[in-house]
Amino acid sequence: MFRLLKGFGVTLKFFGSKKFTILYPDEKVEMPERFRGIHRFFPDKCIVCNMCVNACPTDVITLTGKPHPDNPKKKVIDTYNIDFQGCILCDFCTEVCPTAAIVMTARYDNLSSYDRANHFKDIDWLSSNEVYGNYTIEEEVDEDEAGEEK
Repeated sequence: MFRLLKGFGVTLKFFGSKKFTILYPDEKVEMPERFRGIHRFFPDKCIVCNMCVNACPTDVITLTGKPHPDNPKKKVIDTYNIDFQGCILCDFCTEVCPTAAIVMTARYDNLSSYDRANHFKDIDWLSSNEVYGNYTIEEEVDEDEAGEEK
């Protein structure tokens, strides 16, 4: 009987407190700065080294390249795909990338779907994420230009 009253006491304690439920489609939670969400890919930075593919513990990244037309020692990216059904958002692919061609965004809204085909993202979709982290692409360009002027 005491356990039952103790349980009701916990319930009554939270019954009068402030609610922290949000209405998801209308209101969105602001994610922390280091939140790991959907990837953002910069194809012009990629050197097709396959380090992200080798570092992926779930083998969901596919990357192919073809020889550069001017320099046969270099490669040009052909395809880059991620299957988010198996991606565990571990951030290993972004840590090993020598050119920072792939980064983690703060987006999480496209990770749920009723159709499995929606979880397969190609290079066009991954490179069209305009917002990542707590800043946008334009702010990164401004920071790069400021660094080059110094």
